[in-house]
Amino acid sequence: MKAWQYITGGLAALIVISQFIPNELPAVETSNPGDIIQSGIVEDDVAALLKNSCYSCHSNETHYPWYSYVAPSSWLVAKDVREGRDELNFSTWTSYSMMDKLAKLDDIVEEVKEGEMPMGIYTLIHPSAKLDDAQIQLIVTWAETTMDIVAEEEDTEE
Repeated sequence: MKAWQYITGGLAALIVISQFIPNELPAVETSNPGDIIQSGIVEDDVAALLKNSCYSCHSNETHYPWYSYVAPSSWLVAKDVREGRDELNFSTWTSYSMMDKLAKLDDIVEEVKEGEMPMGIYTLIHPSAKLDDAQIQLIVTWAETTMDIVAEEEDTEE
């Protein structure tokens, strides 16, 4: 019985000590003039899906829940948000080149179709972010249509 007490006490001490390890969550910005939704290429129904299922990791408008401030989960949240923003940041959409926009839209189609996004660990904690088949198809259709629009815009600018 004493061994369990030592193990439990040791784990509790580790959790308390881990709270003192610095972890900086990526900054939240609410004013994002280069945002994809503000660009006018996203319909309201798709915008609602993106906001609910994608924006916490793929925009500057991250909503950090309480566990984002408690180690060790805060480390995972910070890592996922940094990686998500590096891969695709909807808040900086207008700064991407035409080729980057096309590649990112193609990635959206692939990741959403394959059920890779939103990530399973995210939808486990945020079940409302899970996409059903109709929502997946809506995002895929929007992304494919938007690829044509982006390519067409580039052709008219030349």
